[in-house]
Amino acid sequence: MKRLLVCTGLFIVATALFAQQTPPASPPAVPPASPPETVAPQTAPAVPPAAVAPATAPAVPPAAVAPATAPAAPPAAVAPATAPAAPPAAAAPPTPPKSPSATESGTIGGKAITITYSSPGVKGRTGKIFTKDGLIGKDPHYPVWRAGANAATKLHTDADLDITGLKIPKGDYTLFVDLTDPDNWVLIVNKQTGQWGLAYDKAQDLGQVKMTMEKPPALVENLKYTVKDLGGNKGKLTLAWENHSGSVPIVVH
Repeated sequence: MKRLLVCTGLFIVATALFAQQTPPASPPAVPPASPPETVAPQTAPAVPPAAVAPATAPAVPPAAVAPATAPAAPPAAVAPATAPAAPPAAAAPPTPPKSPSATESGTIGGKAITITYSSPGVKGRTGKIFTKDGLIGKDPHYPVWRAGANAATKLHTDADLDITGLKIPKGDYTLFVDLTDPDNWVLIVNKQTGQWGLAYDKAQDLGQVKMTMEKPPALVENLKYTVKDLGGNKGKLTLAWENHSGSVPIVVH
């Protein structure tokens, strides 16, 4: 056993000495690698035009360009600056006149007699209409009254008339009433026509006739004329308002 150990040690020493004396074997020569078939250039070639990335992004085509501001709304959607005026149908109805127009027409002896006038109302003024300090007393020609309201009262006759001796040829006239005595009226037939009711010209009078006065059975709220046929070419013209009624006989020729 001791011999085996000695022999083994000698073998290890000899091997070490041999290794120090023997130069290391040269490494095998490695043949140079064959150059590749395509030598890469030191700098990359320019990208061909088709592949060249632009320095900046191309402008968006017009169809895709977002507008700087939103387009104006179409006219149909534009809200009006002010609300439209209310349609005529929504307008308030006109106020009726205080003294509405009226017409009285009658036939006497086959001939038409027509009175065109405006009809005022008493409206709580009983006893304060015909006197000088009353409603009509404010008229510039008082005690001459237009025998109505607004425009002058018109008389049209298709025949010659006789009113208590006053001869009236057929045609057109204006009627007034003299209120010198508020309870005893005088009818005035004037030749001037088409005037306003306050425009009275005494020089144009055809004549004057006293009226027969009566008190109506009830208050007459709205002024009213009546032409009544009594037969035999005779009739009567009556004017009534408030607590007064005056009439004249008519004969048609």
